[in-house]
Amino acid sequence: METAADCFGSLVFNDDVMRERLPKDVYKALRRTVEEGKDLDINVANSVANAMKNWAIEKGCTHYTHWFQPMTGITAEKHEAFIVPAEGGRVLLEFSGKELIKGEPDASSFPSGGLRATFEARGYTAWDPTSYAFIKDGTLCIPTAFCSYSGEVLDKKTPLLRSMEVLSKEAVKILSLFGTEAKRVITTVGAEQEYFLIDKKDYEKRKDLIYTGRTILGARAPKGQEMEDHYFGALRTRVSEYMQDLDKELWKLGIYAKTSHNEAAPCQHELAPVYTTTNIAVDNNQLTMEMMKKVAERHGFACLLHEKPFAGVNGSGKHNNWSISTDKGVNLLEPGANPKDNAQFLLFLVAVLKAVDEYQGLMRMSVASAGNDHRLGANEAPPAIVSVFLGDELTEILESIAEGKPLAGRTKEKMQLGVHVLPAIPRDTTDRNRTSPFAFTGNKFEFRMLGSSFSVAGPNTVINTIVAKELRDFHDILSAADDFTQAVSDLVRDTYIAHRRIVFNGNNYSPEWVEEAGRRGLLNLVSAPEAYDTLLSPENIQVFSEFGIYSSIELHSRYEILNEEYSKTLHIEALTMIDMINRQVLPAVMAYSADIAKGINEKRAALPGMKTEAEEDRLAELEGLIGNLYRAVGKLESAVALSAGYEGSALAHFSRSSIIPTMDEVRQYADALELIAGQKYWPYPTYGEMLFYS
Repeated sequence: METAADCFGSLVFNDDVMRERLPKDVYKALRRTVEEGKDLDINVANSVANAMKNWAIEKGCTHYTHWFQPMTGITAEKHEAFIVPAEGGRVLLEFSGKELIKGEPDASSFPSGGLRATFEARGYTAWDPTSYAFIKDGTLCIPTAFCSYSGEVLDKKTPLLRSMEVLSKEAVKILSLFGTEAKRVITTVGAEQEYFLIDKKDYEKRKDLIYTGRTILGARAPKGQEMEDHYFGALRTRVSEYMQDLDKELWKLGIYAKTSHNEAAPCQHELAPVYTTTNIAVDNNQLTMEMMKKVAERHGFACLLHEKPFAGVNGSGKHNNWSISTDKGVNLLEPGANPKDNAQFLLFLVAVLKAVDEYQGLMRMSVASAGNDHRLGANEAPPAIVSVFLGDELTEILESIAEGKPLAGRTKEKMQLGVHVLPAIPRDTTDRNRTSPFAFTGNKFEFRMLGSSFSVAGPNTVINTIVAKELRDFHDILSAADDFTQAVSDLVRDTYIAHRRIVFNGNNYSPEWVEEAGRRGLLNLVSAPEAYDTLLSPENIQVFSEFGIYSSIELHSRYEILNEEYSKTLHIEALTMIDMINRQVLPAVMAYSADIAKGINEKRAALPGMKTEAEEDRLAELEGLIGNLYRAVGKLESAVALSAGYEGSALAHFSRSSIIPTMDEVRQYADALELIAGQKYWPYPTYGEMLFYS
């Protein structure tokens, strides 16, 4: 029987495979490229390509593809066969270093925010040797970056790789001041993925799920999650079999799928991986989402990755566990057991606090979408307000340092860094705060605002960049100081005092927090278009451009892409709603109404004077709702027509202020009709049927 260890990484051209198949000098040259950013010699590339091809062919591959992540948020691939013509009508199987390093997909049909016109089709993919090649569906997939002919970035991976490099550079400079050895600093991520599983047969009967990924119509079932009986509950047999199958597929791809369980809502589940290097974690999460959908098909399920597939129950997020470590395996967010380590730890900690406080808008923007608007700022966890949870003990230590007061239960000396009075800080000294958008959880920060369908590349690019900025500023201060220990102490104290407003350890769901956050001056960007508008603020353009993550032109293009995606999403949802109302709901309830009227007449004819009070009341109720629904869908059609007069950001804001409220009105009447219409008349599966399958 094959074990998890036997199959793990069997479809990955990983380090073990490379060490076995590559000549020693080639392997060492490739490792230098990965670890030190050295240029890759074409002879080395040819050797790697040949070994990669032979390995893939042995695994049954006939094609290869440059696998990349355009601004659609999903992956893209263009398949090429290994074959080349040979004499006598034969073919040879070849794959060169040039083909490994560079590809040329069409760049005109991907979102570019104006960087590419339709006739400007040339684009390039470039091999990312820091992420392993793998086999999927009989094709060798080579992770790559994607850019335009003129060099502008068109993908999510390139900015991420840049941000990892700048953070490493600035962190190493800080560590050298502490005497901590490190050639590189590596950011790591573990992306926990929430999702829903429903019967595929129900999915196929719902136009809204097919076209939009969520139910834009649907009354709540008599039972939801109020009994709190689903979270960590016993798995249904079908779901358990699905999870086991999914784990095996992910393990083959070298993905550290670790934990699976039921989430809070009916039919909702979660998969959590072990953390890994950020760019690999991004690739792995994209593959995880793809495999979730693919494996679901085998088991008669549809996997829903929308942030809010069902109204009235919890939506799905993606918890991004972010940390930073040296190339020697030292976690820089590990509090440490002695005062010297604590001083270094606290400096990195307040750098993160300062970054999150100063760039709240960017943090919020990085997780903004039409789908995530149904979770963030919509009475569901976490709120749209960015804050940081530190826990009581860490907060108490920082407050003591800030106020120059003794820590409770310690000596009466003032808190200083680098001396014995600063206590050892255990890893897990406080309860987890699951309501916090950005929570310190022992030796990492858990960014809980991401939507379940998101690529984790964007949010991590933001975190890496803004933390790098603060570390660079810290280095400038500390490297010029005469007394390093005192300078560190002053910097930790002053930074915390200036940015303590971002720390909140309480209930982020409470209305009181919204009021308190307002008094603190924290941003509350409740909609995606509001969040997008912060992207082009001068300070945000500055931080990205000075570190070479995005140029001003590239940022403007992303602003256009975000607004366009938001508007198109709402446009599709509105058209789907109109279609469902006009072609399914209205005909169904009109037929039900007509049958009631027919029944009233038949009863009266059979027995003059028969009482039909119930039928008449129900008929009147139906006709009232039908009339309201008919008029509301007309308003929605008019709003959609009006939207043609807007574009860009203006269209996104119009869609937010006009399309969404009108859709809400339509849904109010449609859902009310669902609750009173005869079951045999209703044209698609209800929440109760979808969420409580056998």
